[in-house]
Amino acid sequence: MAVNQELVGREFPPTAPYLVGREKVREFARAVFADAPQHTDVEAARAAGFSDVVAPPTFAMVIQDLTLQQLLAQEDSGIVLARTIHAEQRFTYTRPIVAGDELTAQLRVTGIRMMGGNAMITSEAAITDAAGDHVVTATSVLLVGAESTDEGKAA
Repeated sequence: MAVNQELVGREFPPTAPYLVGREKVREFARAVFADAPQHTDVEAARAAGFSDVVAPPTFAMVIQDLTLQQLLAQEDSGIVLARTIHAEQRFTYTRPIVAGDELTAQLRVTGIRMMGGNAMITSEAAITDAAGDHVVTATSVLLVGAESTDEGKAA
């Protein structure tokens, strides 16, 4: 089954709210080697003008992943996880994510580009806070490889 071209323009329901925890921010910062003190030290974050520890910019992927799971769960998508890689990621911030934020994300598929049987699926997850204010838009490109001629054949 090829990637469904009708995914373009499809919007998914908003995710359940995700409460950004201080320890999650710290764990993520350690995992990505973000060693600036505002990522782990509350006082350093407050001295920099934030209410709590500040998530590294790529932390938005944690929330965006909830939306990508919605896309991957679509039975009519034609996306086969075993042939899919995360090819590109971008973030457009209005403000940083801080511990204590309650974030919701909504995914929209913005494009599909076919290349030699492979499909590049671009999607945007608009991430907002509890007040409904924009925090960040996370843009992903998934590369879905072409079906092999042996796929589905019994060995």
